[in-house]
Amino acid sequence: MSPQRFIFLANMFLLLLIAGCQAQLRVDYYRNTCPNVESIVRSAVEMKLQQTFVTAPATLRLFFHDCFVRGCDASVMLASRNNTSEKDNPINLSLAGDGFDTVIKAKAAVDRVPGCQNKVSCADILTMATRDTGGPSYAVELGRLDGRISTKASVRHHLPHAEFKLAQLSQMFASHGLNLTDLVALSGAHTIGFSHCSQFSKRIYNFKSRKSIDHTLNPAYAKQLQQVCPKNVDPRIAIDMDPITPRTFDNQYYKNLQQGKGLLASDQALFTHKGSRDIVNLFASDNTAFEKSFVSAITKLGRVGIKTGNQGEIRRDCTMVN
Repeated sequence: MSPQRFIFLANMFLLLLIAGCQAQLRVDYYRNTCPNVESIVRSAVEMKLQQTFVTAPATLRLFFHDCFVRGCDASVMLASRNNTSEKDNPINLSLAGDGFDTVIKAKAAVDRVPGCQNKVSCADILTMATRDTGGPSYAVELGRLDGRISTKASVRHHLPHAEFKLAQLSQMFASHGLNLTDLVALSGAHTIGFSHCSQFSKRIYNFKSRKSIDHTLNPAYAKQLQQVCPKNVDPRIAIDMDPITPRTFDNQYYKNLQQGKGLLASDQALFTHKGSRDIVNLFASDNTAFEKSFVSAITKLGRVGIKTGNQGEIRRDCTMVN
């Protein structure tokens, strides 16, 4: 079989798989078992947001990290006695606890309602909570089951790194049926995100020589970053990814990229590379276009690798299998 034929068949299989997942999910999945589940989850998320804004970016990131490893099955929430689950992988150690806590609190709220107890999966609760974190509103497809497997090793090579170039990002997203527009739109979630100095220190110190700064980085912005992230700073220091409107889900992230103010190298690559620059420019000039594309992309993301039938279960406790 020729390489071209193999790639064609592999892509067809992926499309059929995604279509099958889509067919098994539906907006009114809990209509007969827990009809008010969305309002229950929304109330729990709003209460958590009042306690700390970190809830929003933490929940969004948790959803992304869950779906890209073994699919959207809440496997990222499973704990292990010997630190061998997904959440124990080094790249997941930076997942803020408020994301996990949001799902756990929403699950408890759902289970307190007569008739809803143990009827709604943690995977679906995470999906609904992600929608309710302050971004555009949209109808959430439901019907996922919770996975039973979570390993530290399975995370490797499945999540993007801060220094990834566009080609690496595109390949990773394409493996989940997500195209270039989806990639750029989902990256827009960084408009309310935060990161740590260690994730971009190479861009502001010793980029290619001892004194150089990444040439794609706005010089004034680089100096600001050097002030908040001096050498040998506490690596846990958090920096807003959108320095202009860090607590508003908007298209400012893309305007920042146009000015060389993408915090991570993987952010700025979306504008530096001519293959994705036009999409960045569109979203920067049209917030409605961004929101529409974001809703489409996150809906597609929610269909990745879902578990149904005997592939999964509805966990009583989101942190452990039944």
